[in-house]
Amino acid sequence: MSTREFAALHHTETPLLLPNAWDHASAALLAAQGFKAIGTTSLGVAAAAGLPDGEAATRDLTLSLVRRLGTGLYLLSVDAEDGFSQDPHEVAEWARELADAGAVGINLEDGLGSAELHAAKIAAVKSAVPDLFVNARTDTHWLGDGDERETVRRLDAYQQAGADGVFVPGLTDPARISALLKTLDVPLNILYSPAGPTVAHLGDLGVRRVSLGSLLYRRALGAVLDTVADIRDGRPSGGNTPTYDDVQALSAQSPQP
Repeated sequence: MSTREFAALHHTETPLLLPNAWDHASAALLAAQGFKAIGTTSLGVAAAAGLPDGEAATRDLTLSLVRRLGTGLYLLSVDAEDGFSQDPHEVAEWARELADAGAVGINLEDGLGSAELHAAKIAAVKSAVPDLFVNARTDTHWLGDGDERETVRRLDAYQQAGADGVFVPGLTDPARISALLKTLDVPLNILYSPAGPTVAHLGDLGVRRVSLGSLLYRRALGAVLDTVADIRDGRPSGGNTPTYDDVQALSAQSPQP
């Protein structure tokens, strides 16, 4: 599996549907469903360890997870929050560690901080690890008010810095997606929303990558709540449940970090 192959998945007629895993078992199950590329979810990694998301608390956990997943038979992209540092050179060195561990892509979010600093991080990563696919995320719709001019300004800076793709979570309106696409020279990544357009509709608009983010992790937690409520209240408990042996088989395949 190569970085070039991962980049090529962003230039096909059908958008890349990128599911996000939080441990070896979830990644292995997704790979078994035929997904060529899998991302990580920073919320899932953090919450599973009892740590907050988005506060640079999971740097070591993320690297350990990538060392475990990076040898899998799929292309791995890493949700790296803001790079776990405000020093572009430190972010670049950490990106190099991720690439050495088997990652082919990295997701870097600006958190609505300085666009110039975020662009410097992107440029530093691309200089240190040219083949690593950098997906530059802006949080204008996620944390801000969705100002279109600010979104375009930030994404233009990230493109100029060398980003291979850009990501705007929280943007779901088809008309606004179409308008944004006209300003871009790199593939656009949209976060799937159950209340938003389907993957096929997003593809028709021109979106080239659709991420699931923390959705699968949160749905897994929801299944825990539903199952225990059914058992407690005497109802039959349904749903797709891998057997003990199925899960054991996944664990036996896990390389040591």
